Amino acid sequence: MAYARRWLARPEHECTFTAQSLWGWFAALPRDRVAALLDALEAVWDHGAPVGRGLRQAQRIALSLQAGLARGAGRAALRARLRGPRQTVFLLVSHRSLDRHGPIEALRRAGARFVPLIHDLIPLTHPEYTRAPQVGRHAARIATTAALADGIIVNSAATEAVLLDHLAPHGRVPPITVAPLGTRKIRMPSAPLPTEPYFVCLGTVEPRKNHQLLLHLWRDLAMEGRNGPRLLLCGRRGWENENVLDLLERCSALRGLVLELGTLPDSRVTELLAGARALLFPSFAEGYGLPVAEALALGVPVLCSDLPALREVGGGVPEYLDPLDGPGWRRAILDYARPDSLRRAAQLDRLRDWRTPGWDAHFAAVDEMLAQVTGKSLPSHQQPHPATMRGARAARPAPMGAAAAARVGASPA
Repeated sequence: MAYARRWLARPEHECTFTAQSLWGWFAALPRDRVAALLDALEAVWDHGAPVGRGLRQAQRIALSLQAGLARGAGRAALRARLRGPRQTVFLLVSHRSLDRHGPIEALRRAGARFVPLIHDLIPLTHPEYTRAPQVGRHAARIATTAALADGIIVNSAATEAVLLDHLAPHGRVPPITVAPLGTRKIRMPSAPLPTEPYFVCLGTVEPRKNHQLLLHLWRDLAMEGRNGPRLLLCGRRGWENENVLDLLERCSALRGLVLELGTLPDSRVTELLAGARALLFPSFAEGYGLPVAEALALGVPVLCSDLPALREVGGGVPEYLDPLDGPGWRRAILDYARPDSLRRAAQLDRLRDWRTPGWDAHFAAVDEMLAQVTGKSLPSHQQPHPATMRGARAARPAPMGAAAAARVGASPA
């Protein structure tokens, strides 16, 4: 959404939004329909607009765009854009489309440069936490990236390090820039919050997020007769999580102590997070860790797994714990639940020096990459200030003699 909003605000000649048809080819989308789709989605995501005014409207727009793609609408407009005098870049910020080589290669042959954003390599490094088909698909995505990308954007140095290992066997490493994701402030509506101390766990309910550790911990507290803090689970149910769902649905000891809230509007999640004793994030693997950044941006302490990506986001502020250290998590949670917690007070003190990652710095790094792959220099007013480039790495050049062919992914172009 940040990417779409950013380029929708630019002049029309600077950006063409595209979509991929069921047959694989890409076509240009009408900007007014893109804007309407974003408005409808934000109404649901941010504030939980009624289905009639949000989700159904977004679905109607999406269906109309799909119908246009089926008729071939937008193909000629995209071809005309690619034939224009300006150098174009096919900027793909989703992993979707990356596993289909041909359509991206066709755009590359038509003259577009190709720059994808790689979020993580979890299906390859931790296949046990992903659905089986995703392993092969992600391997194909990395092969596409190695063969066709003119440059690559990654969200963390941790992702970059793993990506380099998986690009090496392909014999080609395109330039890479590290651009940490930004956060945005959401106006919080006034709504009642739990009166007792509580913690928030934010993320899809799936094995990789390690909800099971927290549920066993809370069950033990309940069996001991403790009138302890509450645990709020924010996030939809994912896949292969039968053990977690059994605990949520059948463990009577958790009733009243653990609340599964499902998918909530961003404004409500922000409000609940702002009132929590801490964010709990015991994940086994992450490419970035946006919930950690969002919690710290709200001034909320974080207890999270000791992972390279999370240390990169949180710096010296959060308390980092082994995701298998149940006793360590228990001690920290019980301490942070106390109103006089010295550990929590110490983290709040460390938080004063933490700097929120911003989208301005992210897009400064992106603009630098786009200028590099098109052979252009940025105007002086767009040159990234050193302070905004915190966390961004210098792009690595491709090896001499590397294949020049590159695929192209999703919009905007």
